[in-house]
Amino acid sequence: MLESGTPFLRQQRPSPEALLGHRALSALAWTPTWTLYRKEVLRFARVWLQTVAAPLVTTLLYLLVFGHALGAHVHMQHGVSYIAFIVPGLMMMSVLQNAFANSSSSLIQAKVTGNIIFLLLSPLRPTEIFVAMTAASITRGIVVGLAILVLASLFLHLPLQHPLWILVFTMLGAGGMGALGIVAGLWAEKFDQIAGFQNFLIMPLTFLAGVFYSVQSLPGIWRQLSMINPFFYTVDGFRYGFFGDTDVSIWICLAVACAFFLLSSAAAWRLLERGYKLRP
Repeated sequence: MLESGTPFLRQQRPSPEALLGHRALSALAWTPTWTLYRKEVLRFARVWLQTVAAPLVTTLLYLLVFGHALGAHVHMQHGVSYIAFIVPGLMMMSVLQNAFANSSSSLIQAKVTGNIIFLLLSPLRPTEIFVAMTAASITRGIVVGLAILVLASLFLHLPLQHPLWILVFTMLGAGGMGALGIVAGLWAEKFDQIAGFQNFLIMPLTFLAGVFYSVQSLPGIWRQLSMINPFFYTVDGFRYGFFGDTDVSIWICLAVACAFFLLSSAAAWRLLERGYKLRP
């Protein structure tokens, strides 16, 4: 049994070489990593009505309410309609929220039900757990994003001027949120704490990330507040992939998105390595 704050490897197994088949500690074991990744993907795929269909319905409601109700009254620059402007923002908002939900819900469910012991007794090391769970979160984010893109394409034409940037910011955003979900899942001890983390931190930051507006239209203080929101740079860089235009430099967006991904990943890996709150 792990004690909170106790190094993961020392408590899980006295002899890493014996339990891991004498493989090098620096090597990534792809078979167990793939197995955990597949398990995480199947977990959200089996409840696709909740994990994929629900975000689609929510996005459709946003498009109907904001796009059609405000579209005639809000004029965007460069000839982009308001409804087309908000689609990439809605896509990235759903990608971020669902990537976070995937890893955080998986860990808290395992902890609350006691199934976390099966993960701790497996030959998986912290790095492999991190890679598998983060990759599964990225997969869920991409699936939801693609579904929204297909849905939006039925109603309007969206240009794809820089597809590579779309992929880059999707991977960085979903990966960073998947890692942050691991941090939240390790920290939380009950479902209410995960819900609070999502409702009072993730939801406001994603809504205030320029999803429904351009920060250039905001007055000074609100524009400055938007600039300290890391999600804003992910949304802005993602939107650049569609329209070729950003509120700030694309390279600043990339730098902030990379920093967010690296910091979230480092925090998640460190907590896994310590075995933080992993005792059932």
